[in-house]
Amino acid sequence: MDTPFPYHRIIVIGTTGSGKSTLAEKLARRLNLKFIELDALHWLPDWQHVTDEEFRLRVDEATRADSWVVAGNYGMARDISWPRAEAAIWLDYPLWTLFWRLWRRTWSRWWTKEFLWGTNYERLLPQFKIWSADDSLFHWMFKTYWRRKREYPRLLALPEYSHLILFHFKNPIETDKLIKSLD
Repeated sequence: MDTPFPYHRIIVIGTTGSGKSTLAEKLARRLNLKFIELDALHWLPDWQHVTDEEFRLRVDEATRADSWVVAGNYGMARDISWPRAEAAIWLDYPLWTLFWRLWRRTWSRWWTKEFLWGTNYERLLPQFKIWSADDSLFHWMFKTYWRRKREYPRLLALPEYSHLILFHFKNPIETDKLIKSLD
């Protein structure tokens, strides 16, 4: 049976808080593909992380499958996952949208004590220390927002990634249309 979305190896990219994991998981479920969350491959208990070498090995192993949806932006493994992908979905939302989504997600995860990767849970107070490069996702969001806007068009124009079919969504309504088209 043909699917209205014919791609079987998909990368979902975007700034922190854009909804990469949420979208990738929905796509994986609807298209019956493997869901790969790069954060889950990266984080260990107590917010420690695997070595770069181990992370690359994990990404290599996970993306050897015939079909998958990857959520994440880790540049250290881009040369592994992007060449294997058929399509890239870039969630390129306005900064205010990202800020609101990250705020809501942070509070929700903390309040419900949602289990994250490697036995970790959301830490509320460190997230709001926006001056802290080590602790705050808000800091990371502000730091990477404009960089991603400059970086992704350059990366996607490289010959080694010219095979990727790009879906560039600039607001959540566009993304929702894609999800609804799969029903």
